[in-house]
Amino acid sequence: MKSLFRGSLFAVLIGLIGAALLHIVIILTLPQLTGKDAYTRVLGLFEMDRFFPLDAKPGFTGLANGDPFLQVAVCSFSISELATRLQAVGKVPFWSLAIYDSASNEVFSMNDETSVTGTLDVVIASNAQLITLRKSLPAALTNSILVEMPDTEGYAVLRAFAPVPSLLPAAQDFITQSACEEFDPALQP
Repeated sequence: MKSLFRGSLFAVLIGLIGAALLHIVIILTLPQLTGKDAYTRVLGLFEMDRFFPLDAKPGFTGLANGDPFLQVAVCSFSISELATRLQAVGKVPFWSLAIYDSASNEVFSMNDETSVTGTLDVVIASNAQLITLRKSLPAALTNSILVEMPDTEGYAVLRAFAPVPSLLPAAQDFITQSACEEFDPALQP
């Protein structure tokens, strides 16, 4: 009788552990299976190499800016042919940038305190593109931060902090005037 009880208890425990693991796997893979992961949503903005400011309410892609004190913009990019350069200038209390690969893994992040001059100037490139850039670094990139991207596609999220309403216009300008563009070193002086 005791061994029957132990066997049943063991079977129930194994079943519960298996069900918990199955639920975790389903929850973690659901975004990839439904096409609603962050990268797919950013690609839904239809144009690469341009920052798109996000509104407080979700747009047609489902992306939204849920923080009233932050202005947020996203940009998808591809470095398969040329590097990508991200730039922004302006006086805001705080800004941050995060770069993700196509699997939504964070590759790089920085903020105004970790930038060279307090402005955003980042070049995203493949390993081969970075080697070429470093061999003859254009003068335009002397203060740029060079980021190696392991994947050929990804996206960047730029945030500007506006803790009081009077700083909102500066944060909006910082976001709307930011640049996310292909970078061709051959066209640089």
